[in-house]
Amino acid sequence: MKFGKQPAPVADINEDNLVVHKPKTEAAGVKAVMVALERAVAQAGVARTAQSLLRLNQRGGFDCPGCAWPESDKKRKAAEFCENGAKAVAEENTLRTVGAEFWAKHSIAELSTKTEYWLGNQGRLSEPVVIREGETHYSPISWADAFELIGEHIRASTPDRCVFYTSGRTANETAFMYQLFARSLGTNNLPDCSNMCHESSGSALNPTIGIGKGTVSLDDIHDAELIFVVGQNPGTNHPRMLSALKECKDKGGKVVAVNPLPEAGLFNFKDPQTVSGVVGGGTPLADEYLQIKVGGDLALFQALGHLLLEAEEANPGTVVDHSFIAAQTDGFDAYREARATLDWDETEHATGLTREQIETVAGMLIKSKASIFCWALGVTQQPHSVDTIKEMVNVLLLQGNFGKPGAGACPVRGHSNVQGDRTMGIWEKPKEWLLTALDTEFGITSPRHHGYDAVESMEAFERDEVDVFV
Repeated sequence: MKFGKQPAPVADINEDNLVVHKPKTEAAGVKAVMVALERAVAQAGVARTAQSLLRLNQRGGFDCPGCAWPESDKKRKAAEFCENGAKAVAEENTLRTVGAEFWAKHSIAELSTKTEYWLGNQGRLSEPVVIREGETHYSPISWADAFELIGEHIRASTPDRCVFYTSGRTANETAFMYQLFARSLGTNNLPDCSNMCHESSGSALNPTIGIGKGTVSLDDIHDAELIFVVGQNPGTNHPRMLSALKECKDKGGKVVAVNPLPEAGLFNFKDPQTVSGVVGGGTPLADEYLQIKVGGDLALFQALGHLLLEAEEANPGTVVDHSFIAAQTDGFDAYREARATLDWDETEHATGLTREQIETVAGMLIKSKASIFCWALGVTQQPHSVDTIKEMVNVLLLQGNFGKPGAGACPVRGHSNVQGDRTMGIWEKPKEWLLTALDTEFGITSPRHHGYDAVESMEAFERDEVDVFV
């Protein structure tokens, strides 16, 4: 490994030269720390790297531009980040810059052949650039001219032929100003990255529990008796979640992993901030692993609901939280009727699991007095994702797993601020109360008709119905 600031790579990597190794049997550990530091120092040098990483996810510092996993309000470690977070900060924090000389040297045709890895490692844009009709290279443009050019194109179009996209990498204040700008112009064309990740979570949670967001805090994860990790690879995408799961395990909690892919981090987590993670064998996190067929999650949770109701019928008052259901829910009788019978042959075929495996995790649910279901894109990207998430909520409702410590629904977001974006008004289908408040506060007239989401924007491009895309 090389430590010290490095120039941008000249040669690109060859993505065709793939090497297949045996599956990893552990995640994190000392190697992850060394790789993260090597990447960070190569981009920004030792001093700048130390200054940034010591502020990362700390009070008075800044949130990681990587995943959305939260930090504790009570205690924070000195290194409150993972390998992925350190790599993300490295590119944000880089001392490498891309200027006029770079654009003159590399044509658009050449840049289009480069990998994202190579492009990202060249450095930060130091000024706006433009490509005009007939040109083959980007060229620098002043900020004043850039803003004028944008305004010229918007003025030449109509509001609904303009689309304003953003992602969870945008801060709350920026997102609020961005949606206000679009609505002041007269459009709700505000697609964002959540259209392509957790839109199905909101579509399932809003009509079932009344809010399209998760219902748990980090403390709930620590205090849960049972956590399902469904369609999610925390060791790859949310590594700091592994520390939270370990704390849950240390307190006696259990973890069930549901995924077609065996995730190394859920089998052996080597926390580099503990002695056992450095010199020991690590911590096995998943008590049960269900290697489910892709798309089989709906059948699984239908089966779990059936088994919970069956156990309640055998021992009334021991499984289902009837007082919670009576006070807080509707439709229990219809649900009970729908889950009264189950075709086990069809369930095993749909899930790829045995009846015994499903009954084992159902037994864990029956014993648990505080359960959390976590899920990510492995669930939300299924064609029947909304129905699947609604079924997960149904199972949680059976045992009253809302409004109490260590229990609830946990859609694990991707970008660090995708939920904040939506809260700030980045949405193509805004509620009337938001538009009324904007109009009252800012003296504008917000459009009431819905705009394009991310998919609809792509379709509008195909129909040549978009003039400006920001």
